[in-house]
Amino acid sequence: MKIAFQMDPIGPIDINADSSFRLAEEAQARGHELFYYTPENLAYDEGRITARGQSLQVQRVVGDHAILGEMTTVDLADFDVVWLRQDPPFDMFYITTTHLLDRLAPGTLVVNDPFWVRNFPEKLLILDFPDLMPPTTIARDLATIRAFKDRHGDVILKPLYGNGGAGVFLLSEADRNLTSLHELFTGFSREPLIVQKFLPAVAKGDKRVILVDGEAVGAINRVPAKGETRSNMHVGGRPEKVALTERDREICARIGPLLREKGQVFVGIDVIGDYLTEINVTSPTGIQELERFDGVNIAAKIWEAIEAKRK
Repeated sequence: MKIAFQMDPIGPIDINADSSFRLAEEAQARGHELFYYTPENLAYDEGRITARGQSLQVQRVVGDHAILGEMTTVDLADFDVVWLRQDPPFDMFYITTTHLLDRLAPGTLVVNDPFWVRNFPEKLLILDFPDLMPPTTIARDLATIRAFKDRHGDVILKPLYGNGGAGVFLLSEADRNLTSLHELFTGFSREPLIVQKFLPAVAKGDKRVILVDGEAVGAINRVPAKGETRSNMHVGGRPEKVALTERDREICARIGPLLREKGQVFVGIDVIGDYLTEINVTSPTGIQELERFDGVNIAAKIWEAIEAKRK
């Protein structure tokens, strides 16, 4: 198959952690032809959805992991699969790329389905499963947020469309910084904030469960660094081997059919204790860590699901 990767610049990636690299590596091993471009180079051009980018070969050599061809413009309708793999922020630029990629259906398979990526932001899709998530409010209004904090004591406050642990704050019951933080966030953004009851179980880790076409295939535990509340690996969280619990399987059984129905082939959910906190569909990570811990080729499972859809 002809495969295009829409992703952030490939040069700086960590080839021992990056999930897009692992997906490209497995695709290449399966004989597929690769093309790479950044979202800035996606365009609608007189009825065609085009991308300006380069042919791609990958190799597991640090600092020389991407062999790129000449810059050229291609019609993405000529490709079998396009991967939507750039990281958030989930802003209007990101949303616009999903509108453009929508226009490739049904001839080209876009993974994950961009219509539902646009309608399933990480911190909003969980609202369909209120019994699985911790007490939560999404608001811009300070009075609403303060009332929630008064009800629940220690809370986590974070931007609704952020990623990688950026802008995440733990506010204790006695903390007096809520008004200042609200002024800070609302001063540069019109987006609401999401506030959740703090889950002390995060000290034992924030579990990332990987689902492929709606089925759980494994999990890693991300343990916060000393002195940190956030467990994201971007900010120093330590990945650990962990098994799926009955509660994890229960959560996946509830959300899996919806993810499969809406074309969300590669999804990473976040579970703290018994609670689902996020459903990551935009650019989930964790493949390489899970493969190392469990000795299972997760990238192959993802490609098998995609290849089955293209038959």
